[in-house]
Amino acid sequence: MNVGIAGLGVIAQAVYLPLLARRRDLFRIAAVCDLDRDLAEAVGREAGATAYDDPLAMLDGAGGIGGGGLNGGGPGGGGLDAVLVLTPGSHGPLVRAALERGLWVLAEKPLAYSRAELDGLPGDRLMVGYMKQYDPASQRLLEALHEAGGPGVVRHLDATVLHPSEDSQLLFARVRRGRPAPGRVAPYAEADEEALTAALGTSSERLRRLYAEVVLGSLCHELSLMRLFTGSPDTVDHVAVWPADAFPPSVELSGTLPAEGSGRYGVRWHHLPSYPAYHEIVTLHHEHGSMELRFPSPYLLNAPTRLTVACRVGTTERTIVHEDVAESFERQLLAFHRFVTQDERPLTGLDGALEDIVTAQRIVHRYARWAGIPIAGECAGEPTGAPPQATAGGADSSDAEEGASGAGHAEERVSRP
Repeated sequence: MNVGIAGLGVIAQAVYLPLLARRRDLFRIAAVCDLDRDLAEAVGREAGATAYDDPLAMLDGAGGIGGGGLNGGGPGGGGLDAVLVLTPGSHGPLVRAALERGLWVLAEKPLAYSRAELDGLPGDRLMVGYMKQYDPASQRLLEALHEAGGPGVVRHLDATVLHPSEDSQLLFARVRRGRPAPGRVAPYAEADEEALTAALGTSSERLRRLYAEVVLGSLCHELSLMRLFTGSPDTVDHVAVWPADAFPPSVELSGTLPAEGSGRYGVRWHHLPSYPAYHEIVTLHHEHGSMELRFPSPYLLNAPTRLTVACRVGTTERTIVHEDVAESFERQLLAFHRFVTQDERPLTGLDGALEDIVTAQRIVHRYARWAGIPIAGECAGEPTGAPPQATAGGADSSDAEEGASGAGHAEERVSRP
């Protein structure tokens, strides 16, 4: 399968380029693109691929690789079959352009910043990358959850993320940083700002960054796992953000799981710049036991996620540990190949990505409503656009519900921009 790569930053260099080279039995890197011309040319030479410094030029050159590129073209073999969209910010416009040209697309999260960007988007060739859904430990948890009785038996889903700086996680990777000219970046930055305005209105800059960089930029992984295991939240009852003088901040949220059960969820996300290492723990408790996932840093390829399943057998407490060094990003790429060649539907397509955007907007809506921060756009009312269980509650909760968690809301009060 001939693939083009749009965006040659951290995730491309540390993860996708090595894995595509590893799986040359299934993929050929036919074109690469970055707004930094020098970086694109360097990666293109190393990969034997045509280099571009304009993503639309790469897409328009898909009919015949070798024409219009910066380095005169890579090996022959026709055009592109698919594009990996790994650029920063919203991916909506570039994904739309690729789909309209008949290409298959694997886009990293988030798919978009606003629901408006997805209006009329043809999603039949689109897969959205949430690699933790493809982690072998996550898939084994799904099996164990089915054996325990399914999502309805979950009493509580708990997730905690301790997130050090990206630089500290990448000290081993020797990533080359792109430095495109400001004039090249400006149109894409303006499009991102327009999308954020469509989603949130012209509210505080801190709230816009919280939504784009934290909730859709990182917390969306926990939302995607929740969606995989139990379904998206039924309500968003409580959101706290603190401290006021730090960004990225800490975020805490809680609410109810879908109505088929009686469970709740709690998520805590902490950006701790000097923390020793990345840690993420996702635990599901049910009447008969618990299931716990411990994720390593996503940049460490083939570092296993540990699944621990605790249950009772007679008078014995049994703990079973599962670890598999199969790489989640690689499994995601293989799923994308099957999507293209065998029409096997991905775990997250357009509908799932939209559901996560709606949940993210409900989180920001809830926080802004309590904190008294003006909010407009798609978030002005209770966001809709996902299945019914993902659109109830939130801002429709009573004032008594809003005051039910005094300590957390005291933290919210501190963090008003």
